[in-house]
Amino acid sequence: MPSPKKGPTPATLKRLEACAWEVMERAYNPYSKFGVGAAILTEDGIVFSGCNVENAAYGHSICAERVALVKAVSEGYRTFAAILIVCSSGKPVAPCGACRQTLNEFAPDLRVIMAGRARKVTVSLRKLLPKSFGPEDLPDKPD
Repeated sequence: MPSPKKGPTPATLKRLEACAWEVMERAYNPYSKFGVGAAILTEDGIVFSGCNVENAAYGHSICAERVALVKAVSEGYRTFAAILIVCSSGKPVAPCGACRQTLNEFAPDLRVIMAGRARKVTVSLRKLLPKSFGPEDLPDKPD
């Protein structure tokens, strides 16, 4: 089982990246023409992927990272080790603020891997979202 401290093995990283590139090809992005794919790894080693899905009412679009996370949560997973993100520009890209906040709900120590065609950048979610607001900040934390 991968650990967020150790990160995914090289084989798992390769699998995450392949999933992210593959699902990016299914992105629905007629407005921005900017495809994004994400693959999130549960602590149990299960991979869920997602692509961005745009909408003519732009605010109703959803990012690839949240699609992957929501798919995992809907299947009963709540703990995550890493997420790998790719985009059609071929350069490493960081998740947007809304995705950072949503990921923080489940995995504040998440390893975020931003992969481009030629290089990868890895950073912790805590570094991307310093001084975050999370469940621990609420007076009546959920179970």
